[in-house]
Amino acid sequence: MQINNMATAGSLQSNDCFITIKPAKQIEIELESPVKFEFGDQIIELVKKTLRDKNIVGANVKIEDRGALDCTIEARLITAIRRSK
Repeated sequence: MQINNMATAGSLQSNDCFITIKPAKQIEIELESPVKFEFGDQIIELVKKTLRDKNIVGANVKIEDRGALDCTIEARLITAIRRSK
């Protein structure tokens, strides 16, 4: 699947995240989170896995996390991917 347009999903409320996805030649992930030092690697791995599962090889993903659970991050990312078509 190809990312054709910029798209967003989520909010900046507590326990949520705001995800922006844009076209890119390779996978680029930027994470802003108050729990980055504790859970940053886990969040990045979740994003990479979700992108692999959707067969995306090029995307710029920015995650502004506010303490979202993994299932919320994944749902927001999938929504942004669908909106980017």
